[in-house]
Amino acid sequence: MSKERETQSRRRFLKTVSTTVAAAAVMGNLPRFAFAADLPHLAESDPTAKALGYVEDASKTADAKHKAGDTCTNCQFYSGGATGYGPCQLFPGKAVNAKGWCVSHAPKKT
Repeated sequence: MSKERETQSRRRFLKTVSTTVAAAAVMGNLPRFAFAADLPHLAESDPTAKALGYVEDASKTADAKHKAGDTCTNCQFYSGGATGYGPCQLFPGKAVNAKGWCVSHAPKKT
């Protein structure tokens, strides 16, 4: 095989491999995004929720660590929307209320 043909063949192989790897990475992330809305809601009775003082409605907490205006919506661990329920890194596999709060609340960095 000539050197030019060998180079073209190698380039074609590398392009195919990189395209396949990129496609696999994208496809691997699709289920996580597609089912984020289908996560079960975190119950206040859940052991982890109890341990972190999670409440569905931050306005109803009596915890001294709670500051006015702190909710899951403005916490760095929450990745859901401003309303409804969304995923939280502290409660993997569960959706928390956007209006909720827990003692691990950390304001989002701007």
